[in-house]
Amino acid sequence: MYSINKDLFEVNIIDILSEKTSESELQKERDDAYRKKVIDAFFEYGKLKSIPSQRKKEKIVLEEIGKAFKKGKKYSEKEVNLIIADFHDDFCTIRRDMVAEGILDRKDSVYTITDTLK
Repeated sequence: MYSINKDLFEVNIIDILSEKTSESELQKERDDAYRKKVIDAFFEYGKLKSIPSQRKKEKIVLEEIGKAFKKGKKYSEKEVNLIIADFHDDFCTIRRDMVAEGILDRKDSVYTITDTLK
């Protein structure tokens, strides 16, 4: 004879998704180690040596540059260019890629940093 385990149906999907496991902690450690490796490979003395061609690595680099911006502050294009130029000479490409990746938000030539940074 079979019966339904009603306790299983009372569990909320959000509780299941937010549950911490040793595997998720291990994955976070791997991600952090990979992030550090990419930053160490592409930055030297605080300057970006080259723009990564792999999108995953480029996003890490762009997020690292995004840390130079203050949340909630509005920047003109000139201010954004000056901040990015401290990291790399090709500030136009980096600025455009930061907007495309959702790290910077542009509205009416005013830039703000988004909340997507880690």
